[in-house]
Amino acid sequence: MEKNMKRSKEKKSKKKIWLWIVGSLIAIFLIFIGTAYYSIHKTMNKINTPLETTDSGEKEQKTVTKKEPFSVLMLGVDERKDDSGRSDTMIVVTVNPEKQTMKMLSIPRDTRTEIIGHDSVDKINHAYAFGGVPMAVDTVEHFLDIPIDYYVYINMDGFLQIIDTIGGITIENDMDLTYDSYHYPKGEITLNGEEALIFSRIRYEDPRGDFGRQIRQRQIIEAVLKKASTTPSILLKATDMLDVVGDNVRMNFTMKDLIQLQSIYKKMDRNIDQLSFEAEGGERINHIWYYIPDETELGKIQSELKAHLQ
Repeated sequence: MEKNMKRSKEKKSKKKIWLWIVGSLIAIFLIFIGTAYYSIHKTMNKINTPLETTDSGEKEQKTVTKKEPFSVLMLGVDERKDDSGRSDTMIVVTVNPEKQTMKMLSIPRDTRTEIIGHDSVDKINHAYAFGGVPMAVDTVEHFLDIPIDYYVYINMDGFLQIIDTIGGITIENDMDLTYDSYHYPKGEITLNGEEALIFSRIRYEDPRGDFGRQIRQRQIIEAVLKKASTTPSILLKATDMLDVVGDNVRMNFTMKDLIQLQSIYKKMDRNIDQLSFEAEGGERINHIWYYIPDETELGKIQSELKAHLQ
């Protein structure tokens, strides 16, 4: 009898211990989820900035849907000390959810065009320096003759800190390059944040000039996305990544838009249709070098993007 009572007490004691352990794990999990939820919303509140026009009026905000096509301007801004920064990377992406297709166009930074709101003709990347995101968006809209619905601004210098957070990236370098003390041999190379930043800035050492730099910048972005999405341990560094994103990214996508984007992207053809301008087309005007796109080629690109958005 006493033995049975003793066993019963031991079972109850063990049961309490297991309940305590399970309860503690659930509590820790809920705290983690709650903290992550709070951190994500805190970051979204920081990076979400409505898009304005050059006359300081707030642009009508669209909402991402599963049917309506939309466009995005990605601005990779190189901000350094005592410099307002220029959008050295300008990429326009059009998305057609019904067709499940995406098109991507890189605009050469030295493209000569009218700067809307500044009453001048200059390099397209100067639009950001003159009037920030609003002037850059208005200028690209005029240049491509399409509406820009959303923008994503990235401070490249700060954003590449995320590469150190995820433990570096590996890319396939198509050309042997040297810049000061940095050497990037042809073939597979692994880069930390600082090495990736220099790699993304190289221009004059590459015979392709700005076109070569655009290729490397896309490689870096693709490598970051690939590693972040395929390495489970990255989740443990989510808070650090959110801090970097919060400090270096601005956009007019809302949390609801991003959730809808994720749903659309799952069904999307992952092979993005890459559009580009011909590498040749430079001309010096008043001792300044500009890229001047062929009018026929520009017209074809405009028509293709318009058709995709309609």
